[in-house]
Order: sequence, then C-alpha cells, then structure tokens
Amino acid sequence: MRRRTILVAGGVAATAALTAGGVAVATDGGDDGPLSHQYTEGQRQKAVDAALAATDGGTANSVETDSENGATYEVEVTKPDGDTVDVRLDEHFEVVVIEGDGEG
Repeated sequence: MRRRTILVAGGVAATAALTAGGVAVATDGGDDGPLSHQYTEGQRQKAVDAALAATDGGTANSVETDSENGATYEVEVTKPDGDTVDVRLDEHFEVVVIEGDGEG
C-alpha cells in the first residue's frame, strides 16, 4: 500500500511540474496569459517575421493572439530606435495597424 501511495504521489507531482512548466512557456512572461497564446510555433514565427519587416527590424518582445482593430495577432516590438510598438496583424500576417505600446 505504501509503495502505491508513493507512486501515485510521484505521478501527481510530475504532472503538476509538467503543467506548470507548460504554462510558463505558453505565457511568454508578463502578458495576458495562456488564452492569449492560441497559435502554433509556425504562426508565431510568421507573426514575428511580419512584424519585424513592418518595423524595419528590432526585437520581438512578445506575441499574443488579439482581436483589436480586426487583428488576429499582436507582436510587441522594440524598434531599432528604441521605441516600443504593438504591431497588429490579420490572419494572413498582413499589418492591420502599428501603434505605440501604452504599457510602461
């Protein structure tokens, strides 16, 4: 009985650790959480590529799914000049709007 309890507890702990790790990866840190990450890795990369092309380079800080202004994706980009903007893209990764990031 004790062995079964230890195995079950170990399985629960492992599941909890994997779940917590998945959330940490999925949230990308400091954003709207897992529900704002409804995309594949390929979609994320296409969104980043499109946003960086639209801002003439820079650094993509985060990617989220979005519905503002008819967008599907939002990529926060720190442009080469240091300004931070939100690049909103439609489902075809075309720019809907680029606006100043009001956070911070």
